[in-house]
Amino acid sequence: MDNKNLTKEPESRYEKKLVQDKYNVNVAFYVHLKEYNNNVRDELSERIEEVFFYSKGIEWKFDSFGIEKAGSRGKNVLGYFIFRTANLTELKKLFLENFKDYDNALKITCSVAEYQKINETFFELETN
Repeated sequence: MDNKNLTKEPESRYEKKLVQDKYNVNVAFYVHLKEYNNNVRDELSERIEEVFFYSKGIEWKFDSFGIEKAGSRGKNVLGYFIFRTANLTELKKLFLENFKDYDNALKITCSVAEYQKINETFFELETN
């Protein structure tokens, strides 16, 4: 990559919108599923919408959602949700409230990762 167009500080208003947080905490929830069928994605999406609906007052950003087939990380099919938040306690509570009665869940495992921004540069791609 040509480094001559990289800048350390955001210059345009668009670059200023891209500035990422200095510190970041990602919380990943993995729902280990008993079975996977055509309804599972919709069921998980509906339940996560409930977490969003009730999460007023908790500072968080939804990062990603997906389903991993068995074998990619283990023997279970996993539904995963990744959030960015500083309020882990409240997010855990909301997640549990909305998934504790989900009959298709064998268990729910979680991980918390803390990140610190080391470097951030900005550049623009030419489209012409």
